[in-house]
Amino acid sequence: MNAHEPAPKASGSRWAIWLPLAVFVLLAALVAWGLANPGSSEVESRMIGQPLPAMDLPAASEGRPTVALPGSAGQDGPRLLNVWASWCVPCVVEAPVLDALAGQGVTIDGVAIRDKEEDIADFLQRHGNPYRAIARDDVSALQLAIGSSGVPETFVIDAEGTIRYQHIGPIMERDVPQILSQLRAAEQPL
Repeated sequence: MNAHEPAPKASGSRWAIWLPLAVFVLLAALVAWGLANPGSSEVESRMIGQPLPAMDLPAASEGRPTVALPGSAGQDGPRLLNVWASWCVPCVVEAPVLDALAGQGVTIDGVAIRDKEEDIADFLQRHGNPYRAIARDDVSALQLAIGSSGVPETFVIDAEGTIRYQHIGPIMERDVPQILSQLRAAEQPL
């Protein structure tokens, strides 16, 4: 062996060189899979199939009707209960879709969460008012009681006052067929 030639390496050291790279590739693959297949971060209500809780909430503004909870059981057909707020940006995005639904004859009741009367009025003037009645939930009592995790959320309520379906997030145009289907399903007794 020549003094200038490097000594031969042991075969075990080849794996030691590639092991960190293999671990990195495996971790990168796991991260990529997790990003491509995220778990649901939405909290679904456990109140689906249960009656709306009885609650007295003030009207969103004087001279306008408040939402009757648990609702006018047996008097109305199915309706939407939209939980929203004037400070909610996705609620602005949802507003034209709710207006279109109301224009199709869908009954929509609204509950404004932690909002001020003047801000509610300004929101409705700017973005339309699809609501038959609007209540104010100043302390999120109804929101917590029905299992709503944020705004906007919309619940399908049947004629008996039972929560039949929950839509988390803003209702977009692509969601309208599902909402209408759930309203039709709510016409049938449980």
